[in-house]
Amino acid sequence: MLSTSLSATLCGVSAIMVTVEANSGEKGDPRCVLVGLPDATVKESMDRVFSSIGNAGFSKPRTHVTINLAPGDIRKEGAAFDLPIALTLLAATGQIECTELDDFLIAGELALSGEVRKVRGGLAMAILAKEIGKKGVILPRAAAMEACLIDGLAVYPVESLAQAIAFLNDHTSLSALSPEESPFFEYAMHSQLDDFADVKGQYGLRRALEVSVAGAHNLLIIGPPGAGKSMVAKRIPSILPKPELEEFLEILNIYSVEGSDLLLHSKGMVRPVRTPHHTISDVGLLGGGSIPGPGEISLAHNGILFLDELPEFKRSALEVLRQPMEDGQVTISRSAGKVTLPCKFMLVAAMNPCPCGYLGDAKNTCRCSMPQIQKYRSRISGPLMDRIDIHVETPAVKIEELQDERKGEDSSSIRKRVETCRDFQKQRCQKLGVEFYTNSIIPPKLMEEVCSIGLSEKKLLKNAINKLSLSARAYGKILKVARTIADLESSSSILENHLLEAIQYRSLDRNI
Repeated sequence: MLSTSLSATLCGVSAIMVTVEANSGEKGDPRCVLVGLPDATVKESMDRVFSSIGNAGFSKPRTHVTINLAPGDIRKEGAAFDLPIALTLLAATGQIECTELDDFLIAGELALSGEVRKVRGGLAMAILAKEIGKKGVILPRAAAMEACLIDGLAVYPVESLAQAIAFLNDHTSLSALSPEESPFFEYAMHSQLDDFADVKGQYGLRRALEVSVAGAHNLLIIGPPGAGKSMVAKRIPSILPKPELEEFLEILNIYSVEGSDLLLHSKGMVRPVRTPHHTISDVGLLGGGSIPGPGEISLAHNGILFLDELPEFKRSALEVLRQPMEDGQVTISRSAGKVTLPCKFMLVAAMNPCPCGYLGDAKNTCRCSMPQIQKYRSRISGPLMDRIDIHVETPAVKIEELQDERKGEDSSSIRKRVETCRDFQKQRCQKLGVEFYTNSIIPPKLMEEVCSIGLSEKKLLKNAINKLSLSARAYGKILKVARTIADLESSSSILENHLLEAIQYRSLDRNI
């Protein structure tokens, strides 16, 4: 007797359909044979399946049974096939009647007791099920909480093999989850313990951060030790705008496939903020491995990647950022296959101006020679620096500012202006009839229309480009930053004062 069910395997951040076939009653020894290019974890599933079947009140097959995972040329990995294999095996041996087994995409790891454990990639599987027109998905509860955010798809959470069998028999023992039941449904603000109101002085840096977040521009902060670079950067999450549902589903899908419970489960719909240590490897930052998976830049998708002490990172690790920063995606090729991962992140980096940290400081004398300074700064290549929109220098905080008891502007006030600016960008996008973008990624074909400037502004920008010997990319970066500054002031046109502020954010270009 032949029975089939539908499951999926993961490739990058996508799911690929896998058909589970079981044929019983064959001649030969009473045993089960599993084929279809399974890995070691899938091969071990038969022991888990037999134990869970017994604890659910059913018996092992007494004839020769062949179980196939199709297509046979794609490697199957992970324990998510346990539940569909068990259900298909029971249907093939006539122990249960599940006429609508093919109507659902099923995944779940089985414990020996028959309990269903969580799996990776529940959201990706739900997206696949909707694309191929299935009625719904049957998943462990943790994965179902992610999958139920997909509109127009029935998502059923199961706790055990017996519960899954009961549901497939009568379709009444379980009810589909609604998006409101997911912990991710509600927008949750990052912890407000770190608020901009606690920052003393640094008004120029605060302004640069506001412009940077409003347009999702890459930012580099340069200053001496103790100037507050890291302190201010850690407060960026408190002014990040709320993600759109589509943006958040992309974020959640990456973390679901990667298998992280991360910071999203307890905080709802938020943007990720990743802060890798400078000892991170190229693969850890970019992604990869024997089985290609997401790295830090993909985990920062639609959020922030904060690199503190930028020159201390390995040069090879920093250089892998160049292409992803331009394209918003990274393609990783390995012997196991090739995957393309999304990575539209906002880079925030911090560094000292020299090895000792006191170059240009008013109170401390720099002990570094010019060759040492050049060697230190050369750790960051020109092409990478060219891709950073805003360079801002931050001096040491004065003692008078530290002792000032007055509170600075709080994060909620800054966030409101950022959200208003993002709304302007979204409305502009809708008028142009293109996909939503921030000012940092305005397509080249729309630059003249979105960032148009008058004759006097063109002359001003031409003089700045010639004086600073800036590249064509830097020219575009200045226009995009000026567009964001104009949006913050609700100005439809880019004026000279907007350009002047954008030009002065090319700090390292001026110094070099």
